[in-house]
Amino acid sequence: MPFPFLQRENMGELVRQLTLASYQPALVLQGLTTGVDNVRSDVNLSSRFTDAARSHLARLIISYGNVEEVMAENAPINRPGRTTGALLTKSADDSGKLRAKSGDPAEFKRALVDLHVAGLNLAKGHGNQHVDLLVRLAVIKFLRNEMPLQFNQVLERCRARLKVFEGPRGQGNQGKAVMLRDLFAHFQVNKKMVLRRAGQDLFQTLRDIEKQTLGKMRRSLFGEEEAPQYELFMNRLLLTEDGRDDYLNAEHYVMLGNYERDPDRFQTMLSIAYEFLRESGVAPESEEESVLDGYLSAPENSQELVAGGSPEESTPRGRAQRSVLNAWVELLERHNVMEHVIASYEVVPLLGEYSPPINAQQLKNALISRQERKRVESLLDEHGRLSPGNMNAAVKRVENSKGGERAKIAGRFLGDFIRYHRDLRRMEAVMSAMDGINVISNEKLRQLSAINNTLYDILLPEEQKPLEEKVVHHVILKADIRDSTTLTRTLFERGLNPASYFSLNFYEPVNKLLPIYGAAKVFIEGDAVILALFEREGEPGFGVGRACGLAREMIEIVRAYNELSLKNGLPALELGIGISYQDSAPMYLMDGSEQIMISKALNESDRLSSCSRGARKHMDGLDSLFNVYSFQAMEGPSSDFTSDEFLIRYNVGGINLNEAAFQKLRQEISLQAIDRSLHTLWDREMVRLYSGVVPLGQETFRKIVVREGKIARIDPRDFSFQGWSEQKYYELCTHESIYEYVEQAPAEQSASAD
Repeated sequence: MPFPFLQRENMGELVRQLTLASYQPALVLQGLTTGVDNVRSDVNLSSRFTDAARSHLARLIISYGNVEEVMAENAPINRPGRTTGALLTKSADDSGKLRAKSGDPAEFKRALVDLHVAGLNLAKGHGNQHVDLLVRLAVIKFLRNEMPLQFNQVLERCRARLKVFEGPRGQGNQGKAVMLRDLFAHFQVNKKMVLRRAGQDLFQTLRDIEKQTLGKMRRSLFGEEEAPQYELFMNRLLLTEDGRDDYLNAEHYVMLGNYERDPDRFQTMLSIAYEFLRESGVAPESEEESVLDGYLSAPENSQELVAGGSPEESTPRGRAQRSVLNAWVELLERHNVMEHVIASYEVVPLLGEYSPPINAQQLKNALISRQERKRVESLLDEHGRLSPGNMNAAVKRVENSKGGERAKIAGRFLGDFIRYHRDLRRMEAVMSAMDGINVISNEKLRQLSAINNTLYDILLPEEQKPLEEKVVHHVILKADIRDSTTLTRTLFERGLNPASYFSLNFYEPVNKLLPIYGAAKVFIEGDAVILALFEREGEPGFGVGRACGLAREMIEIVRAYNELSLKNGLPALELGIGISYQDSAPMYLMDGSEQIMISKALNESDRLSSCSRGARKHMDGLDSLFNVYSFQAMEGPSSDFTSDEFLIRYNVGGINLNEAAFQKLRQEISLQAIDRSLHTLWDREMVRLYSGVVPLGQETFRKIVVREGKIARIDPRDFSFQGWSEQKYYELCTHESIYEYVEQAPAEQSASAD
């Protein structure tokens, strides 16, 4: 039946001004190996992680269950094979002996981060981001399964402790025994509350590590391609039993009815919402429920339809929203659920005062039903210490809610219901995907899957077997100090020590960076340092990314020391850096006991770090955002030399990458291409920049921007511009303004570089 008041308006015209989004959560894993049962994918989670997780869960359950005193009473009891006051777990690395775990939250968080980082690295190695999603699902499945198991273990330990008071040893301390039994009884009764709070604590930890570490690292490795899939894991319902917890819903969504007789149960309200979309004209009468479900999974539709319950009626759009809101209120009234909606919000501040002992649903219904209210008042009288005053005040507010206030509450309810509906659907999508995962729980099955090469083995760094340190790729970084001869002479003339100057301002600060970036010294001479970064078999390959981060820090160190030197009247250092990547291991010859590296990358990094005298002369005093330029000398009208040896290079305070290094960087991390019109040597030109983030550690990331430059043809006599060649060169940008430009670039200007 259409809404009566809509007969006075052309609703079709009104709703045309509103545009709805549709969202249907789904999680389908692709490209994964099927496990030994030929149905699911086998995942083995680190034993150190699972031990830490069990300890942490037990600690949460003991804390939220308020049975610390019961557990603490374990201390005086010394039995063979038992450890006092701590969770006992079996460790895979100590021959199955029982050992104590503190359940330290920081230890668990570190293990959780390390495990997820291992999943990201494995996914990168497989070239399949769905491997990382598989690890996420496996962790959630393990935690969901483990929570009730740990509750039962804590329960049994409490029960075992209380039995001590039944024997002769407990006869002299009956007061303590009564108190502990009371705590234990409350623990048993409050199981759902304890598991809810433990689950929400876990969810907060998962959300924290996603924000602090995992999200940044994932975007660095894979970009934003699968971002919507990861939103499914930022769902607090995932670590609840069925997503229908009254207290959690009251705090974060809206508390719907749970009893069979309640008119505001979820399925009933979902049917009313379907009816609303059809009868208001937002969706056709014959629209399938799957389509309507998509509308009810997009929270932004609440604002689009009813403006949060407060439409601005001065615009046609606002008047349309007011009409739709009125339709929603009328439908809730017609189905006799409007009072329940109002009560679902009024009950929230009462829960802390009355529940327990009063059931949350019973308390909510007491705000609507006189009969239910009498039952609650009777229970409060029995309890003795609780006054019904605040409850009766809430009853008055429900009864006195009229007109505009009811409409505002109805608008709020629509938004909260859609958010809850979306998260339920997200939970269902994750649960469905988890059905396709077998989290290995015994060693025999793990070995069987490993032998058949069907196992995804997710280990912490310290558990991974040492691999042969076989170098498969390497990167050479050469840092060349400009005009070192002139600089040395100037220092001598002033009676200063050039050796200590170079050491303090360059070599010592650089030495401190080497272990951070995993770099090794190949060769050092008075005015240059050559470093190597190796990629070994089985390790995550971020050689070029690490070299870029190291090069940027070297430039920044020299700049900082230059500022200090200039203040003290000392000359400044000028640096040019070249980075060359080679897709193979270097070779070595032996000079006695000394190894001497042989690598094409050594020669290329030397050229990349160099600066021609002619370029330096013509470009001296150049005010540019960039520090690296390459030119092709044109000796005559028909000259077209494309060999690298004919290039004239300018590199002062810059970082020059060879093309192989740039292409390798694109494989290592996700790069976003941005085109901007910027001032270069010849007025303004369109410059292509590639931005990305290099992961350097668990919570350490380095932003980098690479410029793709075109090599200009010039007359070497006067450096006049003759045209563009087809060749390109690559500069790792160091000017802060470039990084600011990239941050400000609108999303539509960015595109994936892959």
